[in-house]
Amino acid sequence: MKMDITEMDLKRIVEEVIQNISQVEIPKNTNEEKFSNKNIVETLSEIKVNAVKDAVYSTSNLYSNLPSRNNGVFEDINEAIEYADRAQKNYIKNFNLEDRERIISAIRNVVIEDKETLGRMVYEETGLGRYEHKIEKLNLVVAKTPGTEDLKPEAFSGDAGLTLVEQGPFGVIGAVTPVTNSIETIINNSIGMLAAGNSVVFNVHPSSKKSCAYIVELLNDVIIKVGGPANLINMVKDPTMDSLNDLANHPKIRMLMGTGGPGLVKTLLQSGKKAIGAGAGNPPVIVDETADLENAAKEIIKGASFDNNILCIAEKEVFVVKEVAEELIFHMLNNGAYMLSKKEIEMIKQFALEENVAMAARGCSLDNKREYHVSKDWVGKDAKLFLEKIGVKTEKPIELLIFETDFNNPFVQLEQMMPIMPIVRVNNIDEAIEMAVEAEHGNRHTAMMHSKNVDNLTKFARAIGTTIFVKNAASLAGVGANGEGYTTMSIAGPTGEGLTSAKNFTRKRRCVLAEGGFRII
Repeated sequence: MKMDITEMDLKRIVEEVIQNISQVEIPKNTNEEKFSNKNIVETLSEIKVNAVKDAVYSTSNLYSNLPSRNNGVFEDINEAIEYADRAQKNYIKNFNLEDRERIISAIRNVVIEDKETLGRMVYEETGLGRYEHKIEKLNLVVAKTPGTEDLKPEAFSGDAGLTLVEQGPFGVIGAVTPVTNSIETIINNSIGMLAAGNSVVFNVHPSSKKSCAYIVELLNDVIIKVGGPANLINMVKDPTMDSLNDLANHPKIRMLMGTGGPGLVKTLLQSGKKAIGAGAGNPPVIVDETADLENAAKEIIKGASFDNNILCIAEKEVFVVKEVAEELIFHMLNNGAYMLSKKEIEMIKQFALEENVAMAARGCSLDNKREYHVSKDWVGKDAKLFLEKIGVKTEKPIELLIFETDFNNPFVQLEQMMPIMPIVRVNNIDEAIEMAVEAEHGNRHTAMMHSKNVDNLTKFARAIGTTIFVKNAASLAGVGANGEGYTTMSIAGPTGEGLTSAKNFTRKRRCVLAEGGFRII
């Protein structure tokens, strides 16, 4: 007879054995020091943790045909999927919603405890953004990523009976993460996917694979410590396009989640499986003549400079009604911005943008047809590094580089992911909306507007049609940072799910009790 044994079962067995041994009477005429109950119990206590882990894999039929592995990082993507599949079957069979929430709580706690190490590690590996902002993003995903509370059943009751619709897991989810929000996406996706009863296998961006491996191992370790199954969260050690294709086409992968550009989304959709795609953006900001200009300046700088503008939601270009442009710029300069001259922006353009697509950043919105592309060497770099490169020295703290230009400037049209903000003057709100919609390129990702005119706000929101529309605040408010609502690192505009959470990683299952059963009225 085969029997499924969980780690919690084995812990209870070991504890009972230890307790029984401690009560055994040692025969007389034996070496009491060597064979004392105390020594036996202490020895068993020392080995029981590792023994339990080993026993889980050797005893349970879920793992009987596979070598022992519990850190979640695999040389082969197919092996990672096999382990995740068996872990998910164990998870859904032997762990209830309370167990899921206990595991998620442990994940939240360990990330907060280790956030400084995590932030430093990903910053040093990728060279993108700012260390202190990595910490803020980790705090955000821990605090505002929904867990099991996001799963809400539906019920239909009538003369014909009762129908219950619940949200069940897909199984094993294959997920792809970007270099810009690498470990944050793993944490955010994992909480939502585990809350929904799934396991997950990640194919991470190669430039962040070391820090991603660290967080995957950390999460696996804490899951095991609180009695959960190993290998609910896995990844391939050396991700490639081949491993991505294997992930997308593996028969045991039931769902795909991709955070990246249109090319990635297209690849996932072509798999024929349920796919959620979080795509590109080039978020515009409009400032009209009714805006609180000092607040607008502060909020634009806050959003555009955060993590050196590598977030897809971040402000990328400003369209300001000409009669208030000077005052807006004045407040921006008083809040950490540096105004680039025409000569300085041309100098920056020479190294920050590339005509050779081979040297371009493979970012969310890379388009081979464009004349200019974003240089991968300058994505996410500090504003002062740009100034140093062109020979400008300043003692003032600089958060953001700004410059005035026309609509056709490549910095307006590209999702540049640098702390550089082009400002375009417009004649009126209608011209601002027309330009902003065109500059957003139909990504329908994120847009911001600063105004006290409700009609203008409504007009722009309807015209732009973005997944996130932020009024009178930084873009960060759109994902719950100093704004209401939950957060996500995967904003699924192309496939329509919007800000993804646990409910998006489920399949609806309907159970029907007919003939009036269970009705009390």
